Amino acid sequence: MSQSPPMRMVMRACPLCASTDESRVFAEPNFDLGKLDAFAFASRKVPEYMHYRLVECPTCDVLYASPVPSADELSQAYHDAAFDSQEEARLAAATYGSFLPAIRERLPDTRGALDIGAGDGAFLAELLRAGFTDVVGVEPSTAPIESAAPEIKPLLKHALFRPEDYPSSSFSLITCFQTLEHLTDPMEMCRSAQRLLKPGGALFVIAHDRRSFSARVLGMKSPIFDIEHLQLFSPSSARQLLERSGFANVDLHTVYNAYPLHYWAKLFPLPNPVKLPFVRALKKVRLGTVPLKIPAGNLAAIGFKARAT
Repeated sequence: MSQSPPMRMVMRACPLCASTDESRVFAEPNFDLGKLDAFAFASRKVPEYMHYRLVECPTCDVLYASPVPSADELSQAYHDAAFDSQEEARLAAATYGSFLPAIRERLPDTRGALDIGAGDGAFLAELLRAGFTDVVGVEPSTAPIESAAPEIKPLLKHALFRPEDYPSSSFSLITCFQTLEHLTDPMEMCRSAQRLLKPGGALFVIAHDRRSFSARVLGMKSPIFDIEHLQLFSPSSARQLLERSGFANVDLHTVYNAYPLHYWAKLFPLPNPVKLPFVRALKKVRLGTVPLKIPAGNLAAIGFKARAT
């Protein structure tokens, strides 16, 4: 790290089990906030390969950052983040939407669906196509909401997720995609979701899998090690997160993402002077725009709230 970060940093315990055992330091801090641009806290950006100090919890297998910027500073960073990934958001939403038919069969009904970290609302369109009503998304960044389709924009709330903004037991489905990593307290978010769900409702999350093959092969050059990520889960710790939050019948799945070759190239750990011209060239040829479906290191976790007896 070339200089001390010009922001207040706070220490934290493991966000899953509250352990303060820091005997397993996974990686020392490696970041320079002066080198970050408007996309630093944006989704599907060009990786900077920067990260905070990372600790591996010996109790629950979570990899978490400590110290991290204060909640107020993180909130401002997300508020101001840029957005230029509508195509990738649409493709990701289609992938996540493929899980909906199986989930829907197990829900009490399809009235009430909340997407936390909704971006430009691409997944809200998938929910509507799947027959869900009373659909809403909450998104802290201004730019993706401004890019939302006209019919979707009214369904997006520009704010951080606050459970007190919604009635208890009012949703059949709550979703949270690639957002758990960014939260100071992911456990509280999951517990809040449990309270907001109807009996028999489901929480459906997508997260990076720190134990995935791609993460092991790429090591610290994997894009999951990022200045935005305050924790990273494994299949074991993702299951623990939902079960400790009160969910039952937790299902885990490997996610096969489908993105164009130019997007996969953007994530590959090459120097930017080489990578960025290559990505631009791929965008101009048909081969570079054809979606390629691979298991890129993401996991899906689905948990259900107990039905009333």
